Amino acid sequence: MVGGNHTPASPAPTVCVTGAAGFVGSWLVMKLLQRGYIVHATVRDPGNTQKVKHLLELPKAEGKLKVWKGVLEEEGSFDEAIAGCEGVFHVAAAVNFASKDPENEVIKPAVKGILSIINSCAKAKTVKKLVFTSSTAAVHIKETQQLVYDESSWSDLDFIYANKMGGWMYFASKTLAEKEAWKAAKEKQIEFISIIPPLVIGPFLIPTFPLSLVTALSPIMGNGLHHNIIKQGKFVHLDDLCEAQIFLYQHPEAGGRFICSSHHATIHDVAKMIRHNWPEYYVPSEFKGIEKELPIVSFSSKKLQEMGFQFKYTLEDMYKGAIETLRKKGLLPYSTKEPAGIEQEPKS
Repeated sequence: MVGGNHTPASPAPTVCVTGAAGFVGSWLVMKLLQRGYIVHATVRDPGNTQKVKHLLELPKAEGKLKVWKGVLEEEGSFDEAIAGCEGVFHVAAAVNFASKDPENEVIKPAVKGILSIINSCAKAKTVKKLVFTSSTAAVHIKETQQLVYDESSWSDLDFIYANKMGGWMYFASKTLAEKEAWKAAKEKQIEFISIIPPLVIGPFLIPTFPLSLVTALSPIMGNGLHHNIIKQGKFVHLDDLCEAQIFLYQHPEAGGRFICSSHHATIHDVAKMIRHNWPEYYVPSEFKGIEKELPIVSFSSKKLQEMGFQFKYTLEDMYKGAIETLRKKGLLPYSTKEPAGIEQEPKS
């Protein structure tokens, strides 16, 4: 086993988490610290107190957490942070749906970033495993919809570039980045795993409104573009995702791609659940351009579960954690009489 829970008598292994200040990265850092790991956390700007405060204030951070600068677009930027690490969790991603130059601002940084990470791992000569957080965006974007997707499915880049649908640059970046990563990892002989989550929901640490929750709560917020993303939604709890990342890192037999998706529901199912549990929010009964009867589309986590991983959280748990955290941080009103219309926070 690569790692595990560590007693004070055993030396704690060091791991690196890229994108550590983000929605997923910060929660993963917290979970790793709880397990006794020493964590090298990379962020774009370590000097920005507002963006790293939630990391530095984590329990067990003192003496166990070090923050480093790491920029996806800069070759060698992660060398120092990865040096001496046994494991690397690459979570950082360039996300900007409003980009006027998606090729250079989203797609190329994603590909260059993972290749830079793999090069840094090869230079370090200490890295035993690299866990890459991909996305179901690299799995299901194709002309013909399937009802069930597994790890053998890849998004169709020709279809994405030909149609340039909403969010196309993100779909392309995730697909290209993962494909190139598999080639480079094989060439550099780096043990590589990709974990593939759908929409991630739950409580969180960052100070701003996470983009994935803008999508998840679009029935409350009234953002039509995001309605289409959860029209036939697939979901996982943030804590389940981070537990799965660590599980795969620690499991000696884990290899290849792993879908990490626990629930599926249509936007109508989600709206009904929100109305039932949080009647104080206005949620419409119909959504423009979305038919009432929708087939369920799911991502199969059979491979992950057959390795022994168990999901802990329900869809209601995901939304409860998200809504409670947003309220506590003053990011979501306690009730609405009409769509909240909350603007998406810029993604760093």
